[in-house]
Parts: sequence; C-alpha cells; structure tokens
Amino acid sequence: MKIYTRKGDSGQTSIWGGRRLSKDHARMEAIGAVDEASAAIGAAAALTLPAELNNVLRQAQRCLFIVGSELMAPDRTGSGSTLPRLDETDVTDLEESIDSLELNLPELRNFILPGGSPAAAALHVARATCRRAERRITSLSRVEDVVPVVLAYLNRLADMLFVAARYANNSTGTPDVVLSGKDVRQQETVPPGGTPRGTAPNGSSRIDRF
Repeated sequence: MKIYTRKGDSGQTSIWGGRRLSKDHARMEAIGAVDEASAAIGAAAALTLPAELNNVLRQAQRCLFIVGSELMAPDRTGSGSTLPRLDETDVTDLEESIDSLELNLPELRNFILPGGSPAAAALHVARATCRRAERRITSLSRVEDVVPVVLAYLNRLADMLFVAARYANNSTGTPDVVLSGKDVRQQETVPPGGTPRGTAPNGSSRIDRF
C-alpha cells in the first residue's frame, strides 16, 4: 500500500462517506489540530517520564485517535456505525487520572510559567496545543454538529496535561516556574484560607481550568 495517492494535490481531501472538503475547511482544521495535539503528547511521552504518567499519556493518544474518527466520520449511520466512539467514561477516566496525579503534588498557590524540566516543558506545549484543538472544534461546532463529549474530552485533557507537567517536575525534584514580581497582574498575595484567581470554585488548584 503506497502512502501517497495524489488525490489531495488540488487542496481537497475526503472524509468518511466520500464527502470532499477543502483542506482548510473548519472540519479539516479541527482534525489537523487534534493530530497536532496527539503528536505533541507523543513528543512529551518520548522523554523520561514516570511509568504511571506515560500510561496516562498513551491512553490519551488512543482517545485522540477516536476523536479524529468522530470528526472524520460524523455520520453514525451505515458504515460509520461500526467506528469506535468516545463516551462519558473516557472523560471520567481523565478526571480520575487528574485526581490521582494531584494527590502527589504540593498545593498550587501561584500562577506558574511553562517550563521546569524538559518533560514538563514538553507537556505544557502539549497542553497549549490541546487548547488550540479545543478552539478549532468549538469553531466547527458553530457551523456543523459535533457530539458534546468531544469538547468535554478536549477540555479535560488540557487540564490533565497541566497537572501532568507539574507531576513531571515534581518527580524529578524540579520546582515549577512561579510567576513573580511586584506587578499585581502577574502575582497576587493569597490571604489565609483564600484561593488564587483562576482556581476552580470547588477549591481545585488547577489554574488551567476553562
């Protein structure tokens, strides 16, 4: 089987069912952004990471492949009915992974900058790439149907990657890069019993919560 077909040389490609789309169509932008997110996670997973974190990342890549199927084959009838699909348990599994990873982390009381260890920096890149995929799919959902679980999964995945970056730093004894300075827009004093801006209403320390 050859890797090239020449069918996309004119700037169009096909999705499941034979529908032809321009390669810059909102659906193709979304599919490409998901592919970028998976590649970024793969680059991070290729670095030295704790086994438990690597397992979570590989499972995320498998789910992103299914997200790609959701976007490439939106019609769930006919041949599309046999393709693997996301469900709410995939989102719940991510939430459980986040909770498990956070058990081993110190409380986060400041905003942090992407960085620290090479693995953590790569995971922050993956997080930002995942957020871009989420934005592209949101744009697509304004003009075409997208199953809600896809956006929920991408949102939770970005949360997980933020926590994963902190976990990677913590596992090597590397401190997170804390935002510092006198400018109150960069750092705020947190009163006793208070929470930083950006902390979830339930008290969660995940600042990358949208």
